[in-house]
Amino acid sequence: MLKAGIFVDVENLNRNGGWKLQYNILKQLAEAQGTTVLRANAYLAVDVQREEEDAKFRERNERYRAAVRKNGFHLVPKEVRRYYDAEGGIYLKANADLDLAVDALLQSENLDYVLLGSGDGDFIRLVRALQTRGKRVDLLSFSNTSSDLIREVDNYFNGYLVPGLVMPNDETAGHRLYGVMHAVNEEKGYGFLTTRTGLAADAVRDDIFCHISDVQHNGSQVDNALFADLRRRHAVLEFDVRETINGSQAKKVTVYSWA
Repeated sequence: MLKAGIFVDVENLNRNGGWKLQYNILKQLAEAQGTTVLRANAYLAVDVQREEEDAKFRERNERYRAAVRKNGFHLVPKEVRRYYDAEGGIYLKANADLDLAVDALLQSENLDYVLLGSGDGDFIRLVRALQTRGKRVDLLSFSNTSSDLIREVDNYFNGYLVPGLVMPNDETAGHRLYGVMHAVNEEKGYGFLTTRTGLAADAVRDDIFCHISDVQHNGSQVDNALFADLRRRHAVLEFDVRETINGSQAKKVTVYSWA
C-alpha cells in the first residue's frame, strides 16, 4: 500500500469552482489510487481583522474550518495582509504557496504518493522536485488550471468530473453527469464526451455521443463554431445520458463551466 499525502491550496480551489468541495471525497480519491493517507494538509487564508469585526463572518468561517478538520485535514492558516497602493487603495494578500511547497518537500520523505490540490502553475517546480525524489504526483483542480502544470503531473483529475467531490447546486442536479468533449466534428455537428465513473485513475468512459442539437448555452442552441469551441476551451458540460441501440447519447447538454 502506497503512503499518501494530500496538499490543498484551499484559496485557489475555492476561487476557481471548488468552493463546495467535499473533503471526505477528496481523501477517498487519494485512497482509490491504492494508498493510505498519512498526511492531509489544507492551506487557507484567515482574515483575522475582519473576523474580529464581523461576528457572522467569523462564525461562518469557523464552521467551515471545523468541517475540514473533521475530515482529517490539518489546517495551515495564512493570515491575510492588507497593503495600500499609491492611490490609497487597499488590496489583500495571503499566499500560502511557499508553506505548501516546503511542507510537501519535507513530508514527502515518508510518502510515495502526493495529491496536489491547486491549478497554480507556480507549483511546477514542486512537482518536478517530488518526481525527482521518486514520488508519484497527481493533480486535482477546477477552472483556470495551468496547462503546463497538467502536463507535468502523473495524472490529472478534473474536479468537476470526480463523482461526489462537489456538492450539487440544487437537489435535482445529483443525477446529472459532468464531462468534457474530447473529440468533435465541427462540420457535421457531433462529438464524444469523456466522463468519470469512479475515483480510480482509469475509471473513465469516453464513448458518450453528443449531437449539436442537444446542446444549449445561455438558453440557446449552440452553432457549429461554439460547439467545436467546447472542446478547444475544455468546457465542462452537464448532461443526462440516454441508452439507445447505437450506444449512449448525451441529452439536455449545458455548459457548466469554462476551463
